[in-house]
Amino acid sequence: MNKNLLQTELCGMKLNTPIFAASGTFGFGEEFENFVDLQRLGGVMVKCLTPKPRRGNDGVRITETPSGMLNCIGLENPGVEKFLSEILPRIKDKMNVVVNVSGSSVEDYGELAKLLDVDGVAAIELNISCPNVKDGGIIFGTDERQAAKVTSAAKKNTRKPVIVKLSPNVTDITKIARAVENSGADCLSLINTLMGMEINIHTWRPTLGNITGGLSGGAIKPVAVRMVWQVAQAVKVPIIGMGGIRSAADAAEFFLAGASAVAIGTANFSEPSITMKIADDLEIYLQSCGLKNIRELVGKVK
Repeated sequence: MNKNLLQTELCGMKLNTPIFAASGTFGFGEEFENFVDLQRLGGVMVKCLTPKPRRGNDGVRITETPSGMLNCIGLENPGVEKFLSEILPRIKDKMNVVVNVSGSSVEDYGELAKLLDVDGVAAIELNISCPNVKDGGIIFGTDERQAAKVTSAAKKNTRKPVIVKLSPNVTDITKIARAVENSGADCLSLINTLMGMEINIHTWRPTLGNITGGLSGGAIKPVAVRMVWQVAQAVKVPIIGMGGIRSAADAAEFFLAGASAVAIGTANFSEPSITMKIADDLEIYLQSCGLKNIRELVGKVK
């Protein structure tokens, strides 16, 4: 294979391939070492971190749906301090480490960005689809002013590239995209999960312990492609596209829509080495199109 076909750059990060592993589906990367060449990935968006450890939600957390899954894990994680002291030293030389973070206040995001401004962290991804506890339960990702505040707080406290992960549960995603771009976001990743629900017809109760959960997998891909295309028309910063990618053909749609890179999520659960297969097949596709580099495909939908 021609390695130059997939080599690219994103926010100063040198990528061997423009394929990331999405947060929440790949642990801290080391869990997949036996299945994936971590150096070949563009990077790993590690499991979401919060200021303090979290045990997550009670009850059923995951249920399979047609062409996807619902989850309500509840951000279970060891907390940022344990990540810095124990996990980061083990993984920092193995891959580009993109740290996904979540907070319950604007100040939380600023503090997390400050703590993670260290060697071994390639970039910070802001998960803004969380309740703003200090402001009446507003979801950061669905209010453009709140999204802008969170982005500004992170940017003021780090030299690392700041990637903002956008929620699809909005009327117009381009408003949020422009707001965070104007507040200094270096890159956008989209989409996060769609809100969904499943009811057990035998018990007449919701399947998930949290009642609702995030829908991911193949079922959401057309929505994700549409939103990436919309946002690509509205902003100048690069985009990492995600949502239901299970093949090189799926990935190619996102590049054509305007994404500069893609992230694989739910598919990792059923096929742990899927990122490598997508990289191989994407090279073959680019060769068949007579292209010399993946950048020639970005935004070329006619």
